[in-house]
Parts: sequence; structure tokens; C-alpha cells
Amino acid sequence: MLSQDLSRYVELQRTVGFKFRVQHTLLRSFATFAERHGDRHIEVTRVLEWATLAPSPQQRRNRLVTVRRFALVIAAEDLRHQVPSAEALGRNLLKRRIPHIYTPDEISALLQAAARLKPSDTIRPLMYETLFGLLATTGMRISEALALRLEDVTADGLVIRQTKFQKSRLLPLHDTTRDALDKYLLARRRLGTLNSMLFVSAMGAPPAYSTVIAVFLRLARSLGLRGEPGQTGPRIHDLRHTFAVRSLEQCQPDHHAVGRHIVALSTYLGHAHVTDTYWYLQATPILLRQIAAAGEALHQGAVT
Repeated sequence: MLSQDLSRYVELQRTVGFKFRVQHTLLRSFATFAERHGDRHIEVTRVLEWATLAPSPQQRRNRLVTVRRFALVIAAEDLRHQVPSAEALGRNLLKRRIPHIYTPDEISALLQAAARLKPSDTIRPLMYETLFGLLATTGMRISEALALRLEDVTADGLVIRQTKFQKSRLLPLHDTTRDALDKYLLARRRLGTLNSMLFVSAMGAPPAYSTVIAVFLRLARSLGLRGEPGQTGPRIHDLRHTFAVRSLEQCQPDHHAVGRHIVALSTYLGHAHVTDTYWYLQATPILLRQIAAAGEALHQGAVT
């Protein structure tokens, strides 16, 4: 019964425009767990039991909140479903997670590790090397990269269609990025698959989001970038933060130029508002030196 309720709930979310991939995966895991215990309705004790299986506090809270939202909807139809409190695992204090800004050497090591993946005689190593490289050089979301189709690769760049905010955009590519993508496309053509997705595995099908994350985490741990499961560390999404920060570092240290650059960067990243881009920025030695220089110039009265 829970599985049927879940199917209707997921269909509703996708009908109103949500992709609902990660939430669907979590809720499917919960429904399987609950039904294995003979539950036909959501029970608070079972929700907490399942949520606390996650390795970190943030993941446990994410599990709780995801099921709570599901419970609120289906409890409106059937009061036998229990709705857990949002604070059942403690109060949530919104805290920005400090992103990891990758060094060029770390990104290079990640791509080299991807290129050494097995089986070496398949497209798998090159696919992951190209995928991670594309994330690092464009700052696109992992979901956007996995949704790319062959037709989205154009002479002018990559066409990102109907993304997080239902907006499409064009991403111009650096010549070196284009060369790496062309190398992958050549290998992909030899694969002979009829699948139209850009990134495909050795079997000719696109890799699942969860599979890509698992591969990334395994490579990051092998390089010493992350600790054991459950410990915090650099994420694949931090490649997007890194792109934003490194882009700003290369901007002329002039407040007019920075203002124009932020608007362009916000558009390139696909943000609905410029203020969304500020969330991706993080202080680095280069940016702090520029800020200090700007402050000194202001003090000296040299700011135009």
C-alpha cells in the first residue's frame, strides 16, 4: 500500500514540474524498509528507525524531512498515516556548508584517477574523465551533465535544456574542453549504441546519478580527498563552487568589472537571481588579497 501511495505522490510531484529523482530514491528506500516490517501506513517510530540508519546528521535529517513531506500529503487522504515532527531528530539550524575549493592539482588527480578506471578497454574510464572534466570546466550541475543529449553538443557550445529553474541556456566551451569532448565523442561513436544520451556506459546506457556519485566518492577517497563513509569531505557539487570562485579570481579587481562579471557568471551557471550566485562564492587567498587592495585604495581615496 505504501508503494502505491508513493507512486501517486511521485507522479504528482513530477506533474507540477519537479524532477524528484533524489527524493524518489529516498522514499522508495523507506517504503521498502517499512513494508519489509509489515507496515501499511507511515509510522513515526519506523520513520525514525530508518532515518537514523544514515551515516551523518545532515543525511538523517534529510531522510526525516523527505518522508515528513510525503506523510503530510497522504495523511490528508488517510489519517492512519502518522506525520513525524520536523524536529524529531533535533532542531535544524540552517548552516551553510563550507565548500571545498579544489586546487588545479586535485582536479588533475581526479581526472587521472577516472582515466584509470576498469575495465580499461571500455568507454567507462574516458566517459568519467570527460564527465568530471566537464563539470570542472563549466560549473554545470551534475544533473544537467547527465541529461545532455548528442544534439545538445553544437558548434557554439552545449545547450542546457529546461534545467532547475525551467530555463535553457548555452554554455560556450574553452578550446581545450572542446578537444576533450571531441575525443570522447569519437570513442562514443565507435560504441555503436542507438541511445541518444551524451554520456553512456560500456553497455550503451546512461549512468545513473547514484552510480556517478558512488564512483566519484570512491575516487576521492582513493586520492585522500575524503575520509571513510559518513565523514564530510569534498563533494562533486564543490566542482561547481570551484568554477565560480576561480572565475571570479580571474576577473579584473575593479568593482565595475566585478559587477558585470557576476551577472555573466550567474547567467552561465543558470541561476534565477544574481543573489543565488553569491552562495557559491568562498574566500580564497587571491580574493582576499584583491579585497585588501580594494580596501586600501578606498582608504587612500583612489577608488573610481
